[in-house]
Amino acid sequence: MKSIILAGGIGTRLWPLSREYYPKQFMLLNGKSLFQKTYERASRLSEPDEIYVVTNEIHKYLARNQVEEIGYNISDNNFLAEPEGKNTLPAIAWAMQRIRTISPFATAVVFPSDHLLGDTAIDQIRAAEPLSGKNLVTFGIKPTFPHTGYGYIKPGKALITGAVVDEFKEKPDEKTAKEYVRKGYLWNSGIFLLSADCFFEELKKYRMDLFNAFAGECIADYRNLESISIDYGLLEHSKRVAVVTLETEWSDLGTFKALYDSEEHDKDGNVGNAEYFSAKNNFVHASGKHVGLIGVHDLIVVDTSDALLICDNRHTEQVKQLVNRYNECNDPVTKFHRQVHRPWGSYTVLEETEIYKIKRVSVKPGQKLSLQLHHHRSEHWVVVSGTAEVELNGETKLLRQGESTFVRSGMRHRLKNPGIIPLEVIEVQLGEYLEEDDIVRFDDEYGRK
Repeated sequence: MKSIILAGGIGTRLWPLSREYYPKQFMLLNGKSLFQKTYERASRLSEPDEIYVVTNEIHKYLARNQVEEIGYNISDNNFLAEPEGKNTLPAIAWAMQRIRTISPFATAVVFPSDHLLGDTAIDQIRAAEPLSGKNLVTFGIKPTFPHTGYGYIKPGKALITGAVVDEFKEKPDEKTAKEYVRKGYLWNSGIFLLSADCFFEELKKYRMDLFNAFAGECIADYRNLESISIDYGLLEHSKRVAVVTLETEWSDLGTFKALYDSEEHDKDGNVGNAEYFSAKNNFVHASGKHVGLIGVHDLIVVDTSDALLICDNRHTEQVKQLVNRYNECNDPVTKFHRQVHRPWGSYTVLEETEIYKIKRVSVKPGQKLSLQLHHHRSEHWVVVSGTAEVELNGETKLLRQGESTFVRSGMRHRLKNPGIIPLEVIEVQLGEYLEEDDIVRFDDEYGRK
């Protein structure tokens, strides 16, 4: 059995923890990210060369690094980076095309990378494999309460394993959700089991445009494909869809309410490292700070180095609206954390004004930045730890702890870590324009432009 991991989402409803350049699937929760846990889950069904990760250009090196951190290597052939997000159906079709070229009759399980899933699900998924020969298989979760943030599946005629899908239902209001639960509908988990031949037969029948796009070994221009989910684009039309109920723990962790529900609570229902007095059912995330809550209930308090969110636990779905408002103002707070991950390591913004910015730059052993120049800023580098190999206008020199150099605007420059320990550099940028798009790259081993 093959595995496909969809890892291209943004997770706007978990802002400010989740942001465009470091979304929720890559956030570390109890030592590992949801993406890493999903990859380990997939490894119980598939060999490493049978696991395909679909992400995007922004996150491809972040995903690759996280796979390597848990002890696996992923080949280029198993790593698909979308040039532009097109929702789940094109992403799945691309991975299924890659699988079909190697094994035309293979079966693949599709995992979202940002869900919480109990260990018992793996055996249940494996047991459903015979059903995938003639059906597109989706997995449902028996509701524990009338959730208004999930889609629902109406099961129909029983099969030996699972049931025929009668209908997919959109996210309901509370009254309708209660009715769905009463009638035995299932939550739509977003997990699928697909055989390559059945998938492409149904794709040809109902989405000839996408079938043609993925008919050969090469695909048409990905950016011109329609952005559409597998539910809307295929499952709601096909007559060959079955649903299997997963009897296991599951959550899409899509909101802070879901995150709150998944964590361990104290005797008053509070989650998070804080002091609580006459306070109940609160969620607190504020790393490195002393927090006290007095006389308040049902609050979400999330504090990061550059953003603070306080909301009622009953209104966490509206965080997405808040993010949309920031996006309308082109505020980068929805895109970047203070720490920004790059293929070669990361940088953290320590302080900034309109005319200067101070960063801590961390370069992994053996890695190097692109050869580049800036038109509008100069940079002063001070080595804090490790050894830096610095290239300035074609000349190379080594800098050790405590040594520094100055990079004038217009100079071609590159920073490399030739050592075996991380290189830490304090970078002071000076200029009238300090944004990241003031970079002209001449050479980059990661293929960036």
